[in-house]
Amino acid sequence: MMKKKILSILTILFAVVLIFTGCSKKNESTTTTTTSNEKIKIVTTTTMLKDLIENIGGDNVEVEGLMGEGVDPHLYKPTATDVEKLNKADVIVYQGLHLEGQMTEIFSKLSNKKIIEVGNGIAKDKLLKDEEGSVDPHIWFDVELWGSAGKYITDELGKFYTDKKVTFEDNYKKYKLELDNLHKYVVEKTNSIPKEQRVLVTAHDAFSYFAEKYGYEVLAIQGISTETEATTADISKLADELSTRKIKAIFIESSVPEKTVKALEDAVKSKGHEIVIGGELFSDSLGDKATNSETYIGTVKYNINTISKALQ
Repeated sequence: MMKKKILSILTILFAVVLIFTGCSKKNESTTTTTTSNEKIKIVTTTTMLKDLIENIGGDNVEVEGLMGEGVDPHLYKPTATDVEKLNKADVIVYQGLHLEGQMTEIFSKLSNKKIIEVGNGIAKDKLLKDEEGSVDPHIWFDVELWGSAGKYITDELGKFYTDKKVTFEDNYKKYKLELDNLHKYVVEKTNSIPKEQRVLVTAHDAFSYFAEKYGYEVLAIQGISTETEATTADISKLADELSTRKIKAIFIESSVPEKTVKALEDAVKSKGHEIVIGGELFSDSLGDKATNSETYIGTVKYNINTISKALQ
């Protein structure tokens, strides 16, 4: 355990050294023009942001995400290779709102880069908070709010690359139409579920924006971050509620270990109530090609299809 801690500390120290090395150059102008065939190199944190920027940037951008499928951004720790990629990027895009909690210090050292913190583009009155007052970062579960995030990114990229501004705006408008249709799809699938059965039981509280927008209740084992583990008391308390209310299903999340959900399932059954695992939901990352959910639109459709099937 001690060796792992020492290795982790050395990795972070090396990363910080690379950051300072990369930041030793003089600040460049925030407005840049590109040649017609020169692609803008953009590095993002999450898979959701990577997909969004690929739709906005189109052929003008080359996007690389630091986090892959099934990676939990709450717990993700950057490597020295990640820092190298950040230093070489033309633009860095990250979510903010404390989603990438282990990367805060690194982003603060990259002030000379073109950086887009997406959370800054979301109206304060649209942000949800937990009981302790912490902002919920899972804004992508509200399809319309995710469209707002796309608009902010489009505007910021247009400021950085004025010669591409109109192209970015045109790409965004086309993608926004797809998001509008996606929103309608989620509403239609939700309407197929009886109101009293629209209860979403998950490993951690990632679906509050989804619930707020589309009329669900969320019951989660953990809070909005997975940095703290659920206790036996947390699981027992939730099991009591699920058995009392005769809730039909609970859901696994792709980026969270299954053990807490399995423990909850066992706890509910021990109280004499039969409950099923309704399937796996993609929460803090997009899905995969095997389930046709490797895009944001594919992931949202996969999730709502899974939810509606389990709760009808």
